[in-house]
Amino acid sequence: MAAEHAISETLMDEVSAWLKQASLKSTDLETVIRGCCERLAATGLPLKRINISLSILHPLYRAMGFTWRRGEGLKVEGYRHVEPGQEKDDQLTKSPYYQLIHNGLDHMRRRIDADCTPEFPIFEDFKKEGITDYLAFFLPFGEDSGQGIVGSWSTDRADGFNESEIAALLRIQGRLAVAARVAVLSQLAGNMLTTYLGNGAGQRVLSGQIQRGDGETIRAALIMADMRGSTAIAEQAGRQVFIDTLNQFFDAIAVPFSEGGAEILSFLGDGFLAVIPCARHRGPSEIACRQALAAAHNAVARMGQLNERRKSENLPEIGYGVGLHVGNVMFGNVGLKERLTFSAFGQAVNEVQRLEGLSKKYKTPIIASDEFALYSGGEWNMLGTEILRGTDYDMKVHAPLAGKGAVSDYVPASMARELTDAERLILLHRDTGVFQRRKAS
Repeated sequence: MAAEHAISETLMDEVSAWLKQASLKSTDLETVIRGCCERLAATGLPLKRINISLSILHPLYRAMGFTWRRGEGLKVEGYRHVEPGQEKDDQLTKSPYYQLIHNGLDHMRRRIDADCTPEFPIFEDFKKEGITDYLAFFLPFGEDSGQGIVGSWSTDRADGFNESEIAALLRIQGRLAVAARVAVLSQLAGNMLTTYLGNGAGQRVLSGQIQRGDGETIRAALIMADMRGSTAIAEQAGRQVFIDTLNQFFDAIAVPFSEGGAEILSFLGDGFLAVIPCARHRGPSEIACRQALAAAHNAVARMGQLNERRKSENLPEIGYGVGLHVGNVMFGNVGLKERLTFSAFGQAVNEVQRLEGLSKKYKTPIIASDEFALYSGGEWNMLGTEILRGTDYDMKVHAPLAGKGAVSDYVPASMARELTDAERLILLHRDTGVFQRRKAS
């Protein structure tokens, strides 16, 4: 096992230097992991499989994992949060990683004998791959932090890893952890801004629009939606039931707009404001308004399904209204010097809010301005003429004719791209169009 398995210290130093440069350049996480794996393989290390998993701060995902295999490249997956009351994944609790972390171990090495009963279920899969030696590690991000990086190196060489190879891997994993940590923090900033501000607004802030007053005037289709009777639900059902009801409402009514191309800028108590930006010409305005109208019809359909389900569970129906408008809005930062919000403001925003309120008066779930109805096409019922509060001019208001909804025109954005927005936030993933479902390593 001597000279033929010797590791080049020079080549290992080159991998370490590359990881250092990746940290300084804030290289994205996938590039860090992929680059490290390929460079380690290029040194001559007999690596068959590498797995790296990191805990992350994200509303949908608790961790993300990368699995590299010789000759196959890198695969990526996201691990969703365990919902309250949901049992832990049995594959996780019976994995080497769980034992490693649960017992406070820095490393775990296991030789995998093809003729012996495997210690962990996943070793059965490793045996099929011909893996003979497995070295796992855990590096926490801080003493009191629940976050960290966990990984494993595997080989299919008959005599497994030798001491110099193990020493080289132990040396490189610290540098990898630093580079991965920097990449995670950089991605975390984007995750948080996108989660709390919306994708477009978050990207604007990341690009430098961070001072009070930064922004621009844009044209957009505007959507305002609101839940009815929320105060009574909160008082009668209690805090947790109200929060659950509110989330059900948003899942039903907001998702079609989010998937239909709208950017939800803010949740206002039991309602939300969304925009579909468009150019200042008739064609783009028509496209944006038709997108908004198709999403509104689907939101009504989803709310109908939700209320049917609630009715079967002896729960009260959720009332709601949706206002639709189109116009110019100011899009940017306002607030205190030390505490800002990024949203849309202006007369058109005030008008769409007033329009949504009129849905109560006219007892219709969708109500739109004359301009929106003109741009969106379709068949409309003119409800009347209103002078909206804060304006001094007449505005004709409309409701879609019953049975004339453009539900079939609605194509969720997630169907038109490889990954959903939430997945794009945490993964810079170009090899596959969907997450690879793999067992916990």
